[in-house]
Amino acid sequence: MTVNSAPSALPDAAVNAVRSFLITTSIVGIALGVVALVWPGATLAVVAVLFGAALVVTGLLRLFVAFATTSAPFGTRMLLAAFGVIVLAAGVLAILSPAESLTLLGIFIGVGWIFSGLQDLFGARMSAYVAPRWLVILSGVVSVLAGIAMIVLPAVATLGAILWILAIMLIAVSVATLFTLPAKRKV
Repeated sequence: MTVNSAPSALPDAAVNAVRSFLITTSIVGIALGVVALVWPGATLAVVAVLFGAALVVTGLLRLFVAFATTSAPFGTRMLLAAFGVIVLAAGVLAILSPAESLTLLGIFIGVGWIFSGLQDLFGARMSAYVAPRWLVILSGVVSVLAGIAMIVLPAVATLGAILWILAIMLIAVSVATLFTLPAKRKV
């Protein structure tokens, strides 16, 4: 029995590049989350720069996907690019202002995760992601919820609790990303 799958919106070489990039950033995200859990004495500046760097990398990847996608309409590609720019900007702001309050950092990271999750939810309609799509949707929902939690929690929690929650969220988002990798293509 032959099953025809929908053609990918990305060229095969781009899918493999995105896949490698996602694996690398997910592993770094998991490692960073574990370090934040076991080393709570890390300074806010170090954590802000590292999490900001993770958002910058994610934003750049999302921009790459938006411009490498070949079968999506122009408006869709520009919307995906806008999401990538917003995630990238949140990362840059977190890196440039590491000494600012934790509330501000939580908002930057939260906004980045919300738009990253929205892009996953919106992109799940396209074939740029690997099936099963419910995993892509779950990843998007986890990112949006993690972002909302980051915006709400800093006002009511202590620094240690926020770093712990942020580390768990980063690990969860990174693991979800690993489960939603595009299928490896023959080049």
